[in-house]
Amino acid sequence: MRKALRAFIIMGYLCCAGFQGRAQQNTPHTLSQLQDSLSRISEDITNATENTARFEQNARFIKTLVQALRLPGSFDFPFDSLRMISAVKSPDGAFKLYTWFVPTNEGGFRYFGTIQMPSKNILQLFPLIDHTENLPDSNAVAEPKTWFGSRYYEIVPVQNGKETYYALLGWKGNSPKTTSKVIEILSFKNGTPVFGKPVFEQAGKLSARNRLIFTYNKMNSMTLRFDKKVNMIVLDHLAPYDPAMEGNFEYYASDSSFDGYAISKGRLKLLENIELNNDPDDQDALYIDPSRKDIPAKKKF
Repeated sequence: MRKALRAFIIMGYLCCAGFQGRAQQNTPHTLSQLQDSLSRISEDITNATENTARFEQNARFIKTLVQALRLPGSFDFPFDSLRMISAVKSPDGAFKLYTWFVPTNEGGFRYFGTIQMPSKNILQLFPLIDHTENLPDSNAVAEPKTWFGSRYYEIVPVQNGKETYYALLGWKGNSPKTTSKVIEILSFKNGTPVFGKPVFEQAGKLSARNRLIFTYNKMNSMTLRFDKKVNMIVLDHLAPYDPAMEGNFEYYASDSSFDGYAISKGRLKLLENIELNNDPDDQDALYIDPSRKDIPAKKKF
């Protein structure tokens, strides 16, 4: 475990080393070549059987990723051949978000990520340090160095007066028995990222929740996506298999009904038991556990 911790510290250093740096103009590498290298390192992480080996390979992954992001054009490069990493650009082009995870032998996950800001000559990154295990409160507002780690797959901009904040939709594996989906709120204060914001409205009142976490049985799936047609984040309603299991999330799954968070006047307003006219996104099934090879077929409604 000491070696794993040491590797984690090195990885944080490597990420921070890429916070600002002039884009490399003369280099023998291209983005496609570095993407191929990242893909090979990803396989090494997947094939490793011990935590120490995984984190050592992940340190290589971070170093190679920073090298790629220093190249001109990296902000617009999709990195779409990498299964391990989720690279998502905000629809308004304000930033690009890279997030991924490394599974552990204990059945948990450690999350990694960085936010890339658009720039032609200077690379500006905000490294994200997973602080999940050390957060006294999962509802706490967080900074990049105290991040509630997740693997984000969709970014939803929300206009609130002159301010824009972003609803990040993500997957968060927890343990051998449960997994979660997350609606994280990202805003920028004086140019610095802030995670968590009380923007959720229920029954006409502003909730105290800064982010929403939906936890359920790991063998099930949960829809969580943005529907542009109705300007709403739609999601499965979760419930225990048996009312006696209330609060025990190992026994939670979709009850085949849907809720939604409508974007209204700068808030996310909860609407319960909504009707959907289209099928859930095919990508939803991929976020049961992206590391699994036995992903079941998407459920039908």
